[in-house]
Order: sequence, then structure tokens, then C-alpha cells
Amino acid sequence: HPSLPHSLTYCDQNCSLDDSKFEDDYYPVNLFPIPILTGITVICALLSLIGITGNIMTILIVSKFRDMRTTINFYLSSMALSDLMIFMCMPFDLYRIWQYRPWNFGVMLCKMFQFISESCTYSTILNITALSVERYLAICFPLKAKVVITKGRVKGIILFLWTVAFLCAGPIFVLVGVEHMNGTDPLETNECKATEFAVRSGLLNIMVLVSSIYFFLPVFCLSILYSLIGRKLWRRKKETIGPNLNNRHKNNKQTIKMLAVVVFAFILCWLPFHVGRYLFSNSEAGSQISQYCNLVSLVLFYLSAAINPILYNIMSKKFRVAAFKMFRVKKASGRKPSTVKEESSQAWTESSIST
Repeated sequence: HPSLPHSLTYCDQNCSLDDSKFEDDYYPVNLFPIPILTGITVICALLSLIGITGNIMTILIVSKFRDMRTTINFYLSSMALSDLMIFMCMPFDLYRIWQYRPWNFGVMLCKMFQFISESCTYSTILNITALSVERYLAICFPLKAKVVITKGRVKGIILFLWTVAFLCAGPIFVLVGVEHMNGTDPLETNECKATEFAVRSGLLNIMVLVSSIYFFLPVFCLSILYSLIGRKLWRRKKETIGPNLNNRHKNNKQTIKMLAVVVFAFILCWLPFHVGRYLFSNSEAGSQISQYCNLVSLVLFYLSAAINPILYNIMSKKFRVAAFKMFRVKKASGRKPSTVKEESSQAWTESSIST
């Protein structure tokens, strides 16, 4: 997890604070050439601008327009909130790649920014998985879904997912801290990193394992869910159905396309870090490569937090219409945008921003 690679770097896992070979060089440094750092900073700043604007727009659209308050969009709003909170951590990540030491912002801020980053990442993963499970139920078991999936229950599920995310990220407060090398001036050598206790006790390795499980297990589940959904839609395509069911089938198909792209983008942004960590973290020869892998992971981390609103605009006509309405932009065709009607008094809906 890209909140981890910068705190749990190769040196964190393989070096002791007493390593004498670092004593002479343990002063304010950056780990990468200035041109690379400048480019990374510019890219991250642009991603921040796009991500903050897009995610705020997503939340405003869902909250402002009643026909956009669907169960799917509640999950997307939750993901947008976690992405917004992730961008709060960007200044500290950029500070650390420019000047890894000393850390001048105190112990609590060191722990808090990494806790926020970690918990928001867990929340995003859990929301994507829960949303995919909902789509599976709605498409494969539509009658049951009308009873089970309600707006009230979805709000409760989202609250539960955030609670789980916070609890799972809680160990960060124990694993991460501000430490310096023995015999050096803390004002010059303080680092916000995994503590020596976390490394020597094995808790660091456990947290890394949890981080990996949080990625690979949902990816496995999502692969199965979308395979089952795809098979169901393929079979339904061959059936003779009426115009109303045909429209619903088209809407479901478009919804799944959008969600599948969101899931694929998520996996694409996270896979390099998890693969790189296992390839390079255990060999000293690969430590430099590992650091550059972490740098790429940082960019992909913030890309994953910025890209979803872009995907919604590209793939969802309804989302674009809502954005035009919110900014009072009239469409040239002059057609009145259609609204999504609720399916039942139980507030269950199969519609989403993709229809």
C-alpha cells in the first residue's frame, strides 16, 4: 500500500537504527535526483487538482440531485470521500520524497497522516467489493435484491465498512513513529517511519501481510463476481424479453461496464506496488530499484484517487447531464434530461449514474 512503502521502505525492514555505515550520511537528504523529484511533484499536483475537483463534484452531484441518490451512487460517494481524504496526505508524502529526514511535524502528525492514508485505502477496497456484491445480487437475483438492497441498509453497510477500515488501520499508531539514529541530533536525523520495535517484533511483517490480503483477496473475489455477472448477462442476452426488461438489461450492462473499468483501473494502479515489494524488498541489490518502484507506486496511488470521476464522465451520460445541470450549462440539443425513478417504496434501485 503506497502509504506503507514510504514508511516501510527497504531500509525500514532490513536496517537497524544502530547501523554505523549510515552515521556519516544520516542528515537531510533526498533519495532521488532533483529533476525526477520535480517531475513527480508536478504530476502529483495536477492529480491533486483533478482529484479534489472531481471527487467534490461527485459528492455534490449525488447529494444535490434526488434522482442520483441511488444505492450505487452512495458507494461511489463514499469512495469519493476516501479519495478526498487521501489527497490531504499528499503534502507530507511529497515532503518526505524531497527531504526524507529530518521530520519536522511531530509524532502525532506522522502517525495521523499515515493512518488516514491507510484507512482510506482500506475503505475504498471494501466499498468497491461491497458495490460489486450488490450488483451481483441485483443482476443475478433481482427479486431478492428488491427486498434486501435498500438505501437505509446501504448507508448502514457503508458506515460499517468505514468502521472496519479504521480498525484495520489502527495498528499504524503503534507501528509508525518518529525516531532517530543513536548518537545523532534528533533535529537533524528524525524520521517518520516504521519504528524499530515494529521491525524487530515482527509486527511490521504482519501489517505488510494484512496490506497484501486487503489487495489480493478482494481482487480474487471481484474476478469471480464479475465473471458470474458477465455469464448472467450473456445468457440473458439470448433470451426473448420485453421492451422494459430489455431496457433494464441494457442499463445493467452499461453499469457493469463502468464498474468493471473502475475495478480494472484500481487493480492497475495497485498491482505494481504489491508485485515490486515482493520482487525487490528482500535483496540488497534491488533496494535502489525498490525505492524507484515505491516512487512509481506513489504516483499510481494518487492516480487511483483521481481517476474515478474522470471514468464516470467518460462512461456515464447521466453523470455528465447532472454535471451540466449543476454548473448551469445547457445542452445544445435542448432536450430535457431524463430522470431515474425509484423501483419501489423500499427505495431499491437498479439504476446508477451509468444509465
